[in-house]
Amino acid sequence: MKHLLSPQLLFFVHALVAVPAATHLAAQQANTQRETSAANEETGESINPGINSNFLDPELDVDQWVARFEVESREVYQARKEILEQMKLTSGMRIADVGAGTGFYSILFSEAVGEAGWVYAIDLSPKFVPYLSQQFDQRKLNNVTTVMCDQDSICLPPNSVDVAFICDVYHHFEFPGDTMRSIHRALGEGGRVIVIDFERIPGVTREWTINHVRADKATFINEIQDAGFDLIAERKIPGFKDNYFLEFGKRSQ
Repeated sequence: MKHLLSPQLLFFVHALVAVPAATHLAAQQANTQRETSAANEETGESINPGINSNFLDPELDVDQWVARFEVESREVYQARKEILEQMKLTSGMRIADVGAGTGFYSILFSEAVGEAGWVYAIDLSPKFVPYLSQQFDQRKLNNVTTVMCDQDSICLPPNSVDVAFICDVYHHFEFPGDTMRSIHRALGEGGRVIVIDFERIPGVTREWTINHVRADKATFINEIQDAGFDLIAERKIPGFKDNYFLEFGKRSQ
C-alpha cells in the first residue's frame, strides 16, 4: 500500500529541506566573497574599484552631499539620537568617526565626550576634509581633529582611540582587511567598533543597494572578525529598516 502525503505535509517536508539548502547556499556565497576579498588584498588590488570616485572628485559639490546626508528621510540621520544612546559614550572617551563625510556625527560626538574627550573626524575626500574643519571652527569645537586618511588606513597612531564609528561606510572600504587592521592598531585595550551598514538581501533589498553594496551582513562580520575583532552584539535601532547596527570588541593579540 502506498503512503500518500497531504499537500500540507508535503509543504512542511519541502520547507525542512529548502531552509538548510538556502542556508548552505548563503554560507557558500559568503565564503566565496570572503576568499575574493582576501585574494584581492594579497595582490594589492582594490576589492571594489571606483566605489569612492564620487568622493575623490576634485569638483565634488559638498552642499549636494549635505542635502543627501543630513535629511530626516535618511535612516542614520533620523535615528542619530537612538544610535548615540546605544553607543554609550561617556566624558573623556576618544572616538574615530571613520568616513565622517559632512560631520554631523562628529559634532554630536564632540558634545558627548566633552572637553576631556577627543574626536577624530576621518575622511579621504579632499573636499570633505576642509569642509569639516570649517564646520568645527565655526562651532568653536576644541576637541575635534580632522584627518585625511588613505584608502587602506585610517592614519591614526596606536592606542589613540577607544571607539571607532563606521556608519554606512564599511561597504566603501576598498581594502577592508588593511583598513580594519589599522583600526585595530589605533584602538586601545578594550576598544570597540560600531559598524552601521545596509542590509543586502536578494529579493528583499532594493535594487540600488544590491548593486551598490558588495556583500551581505554575514560576509562583513566574517571580514571584521578576521581582522582581529569579536562580535559583541547586534543592537536594535527603532526605525531601522534598511540598516543594521553591529558592535565589535578588539580582540587581544
